[in-house]
Amino acid sequence: MDLKMIIFQLIFSYLATVGFAVTLNIPRSALNLCGLIGALGWLVYKSLYLVHTGIVLANLVAALVIGLSSVIAARLKKKPMILFNVPSLVPLVPGGQAYRAIYYFAFKNDNLALRYLVEAGMIAGAISMGFFLAELGAQMYFKLANSTKK
Repeated sequence: MDLKMIIFQLIFSYLATVGFAVTLNIPRSALNLCGLIGALGWLVYKSLYLVHTGIVLANLVAALVIGLSSVIAARLKKKPMILFNVPSLVPLVPGGQAYRAIYYFAFKNDNLALRYLVEAGMIAGAISMGFFLAELGAQMYFKLANSTKK
């Protein structure tokens, strides 16, 4: 994959994130940061996927990066973390796999349909696990930071 295509995908992941954030009525002051977090998540995903780590691990690490970036953005902007989490995960959503699963079910190719269905489920699970690990890590960090201040 050449550099032009990666930059093209990075720009469109930013635009997709901002577009989805607009539809969710995210405050204007958070839109740019949402887009940057979404683009960062996509860049991490694409980088790991291109070095053959596998689609599930790439999504897990990208979701972890999005989650940790959302924690930082929420602290910087003094806004809830969910404002940054939800729109930023849009580029990672396994819509293509879900579409292929339904397509192959419709045309009676159950083996391929189940393959794509399981893949979509594994990706969704990896994304949720990445968010969970990010939240767990942030809570542990802040709990330790507050306990050392006392």
